[in-house]
Formats: sequence, C-alpha cells, structure tokens
Amino acid sequence: MRDGVHYAPLIPSPSPSRPPAPVNNLSPSSNQNMLLSVFLALFLPCVGMSAVFLVYICLLWYAAENNQTEISPPVKQPTEKGLSPSELDKLPKITGKELVMGTECAVCLDEIEIEQPARLVPGCNHGFHLQCADTWLSKHSVCPVCRGKLDSQFFIASNENPC
Repeated sequence: MRDGVHYAPLIPSPSPSRPPAPVNNLSPSSNQNMLLSVFLALFLPCVGMSAVFLVYICLLWYAAENNQTEISPPVKQPTEKGLSPSELDKLPKITGKELVMGTECAVCLDEIEIEQPARLVPGCNHGFHLQCADTWLSKHSVCPVCRGKLDSQFFIASNENPC
C-alpha cells in the first residue's frame, strides 16, 4: 500500500470452494456433434459430386456404345458405266463452226477451232472436242456440262433411222 492506494491482484486466486470454470461452455458430446456436422458438411457434397460424375461417365459410355452399332461402313458408290465405242460412233459429229451453245470445250477448257471436229451431246446440244468427248463419255454416261443423262432412247432411235 502506497500513499493510501490499495492494488488488487491482477490474477484472482482460485477459491478452494469452487472448481475452475471450463474455457468453453460446451460439453464433450456437443463437441463431437459439431465435429460430425463439419465432417458431413464437407463429405456429403464430395460424395454427391462423385455420384453425378459417375452417372455422366456411364451415360457417355452408353452413348458411345450405341453410336458404334449404328454407324455402318461407307458404301462404295456403284461405278458409272460409260458409253461403248459403238454408242460413241452413233453420237453426232460436227465442226467447230456449227456449234450453237459456245465454242469452249468443258472437258479440256480449250476453245474449239472452226475446222476442228467436235462431238455434240444429243438432248442438251453441248459440244466438245471429239477426243475429249469420247474420253469423257467412255467413262461417264452424262454430259460434262449439265450432267444430263444420255439415255438409251437416243441409241434405239438411231438404230431405227440409220443415216
């Protein structure tokens, strides 16, 4: 005591009649409940996301299996049969000056000169160099410009009316 001031001790001494108070007011069973709640709050979303991921993987696998059975190998297009040499001879031959639809050969993209022999495709009247037309028509039975089919009616009609 100094100058009449009395100082109280900063740390109270424990009284022997009363036990010390716990730091937190929770019992051990409530600590376990809180720990279980935190664990479940973290664990359940992870389990849910894993289940969603597994369902997604299963659906992808199922879709891939079904698509494999539906896809068939590509079918080769039937080869287009061209005209025979006897059928080519039946097509009209003209010169370049007689062409009506234009003087450019659609097969070689060159101009057909006035005196050059040319082949006229019946029906559409497109003209080509004789050699270009014969090469094309020996492999294909359509006009190189308009893809008009050369049907057998022309060849039957030309047999009936020989020139």
